[in-house]
Amino acid sequence: MPKSEIRIASNDDLPELIQLLTELFTQDIEFEADYNKQKLGLKTIIEHPDTGEILLLSHENKTIGMVNLLYSISTALGGKVAILEDMIIRKSYRRQGFGTQLLGEAIRFSKERGCLRLTLLTDYNNEAAIEFYKRVGFTKSKMIPMRLIF
Repeated sequence: MPKSEIRIASNDDLPELIQLLTELFTQDIEFEADYNKQKLGLKTIIEHPDTGEILLLSHENKTIGMVNLLYSISTALGGKVAILEDMIIRKSYRRQGFGTQLLGEAIRFSKERGCLRLTLLTDYNNEAAIEFYKRVGFTKSKMIPMRLIF
């Protein structure tokens, strides 16, 4: 695989991160792209690393992917856990191993941060994503997500 780098995103990366989220939310069944909301959310995560961190994947000095790790405490497990959100690889870079590389780093990073569990949500009809996550050990939960949006 050609040279790639994964690092923690900074405010300087906001334009590229927003572009990635726009691509992600364009294909999502539940969310829509909104530049100002995405900028605010990303900026909040970047400026509060105790809340979460964003891993940015670049290839040949071009931003091609990202994933968010958001932190919480599980009373069931008695410690820190992470939620994996907004994983995206630019369409033209998919099926080349970059997603596996980024996800592997997110898993390693979560363990390094002392997380006891990593949870993610994906569209129920996105079979390719479901199979991708299963290949690295994720399993379907017996729980279902429910939301109350204000």
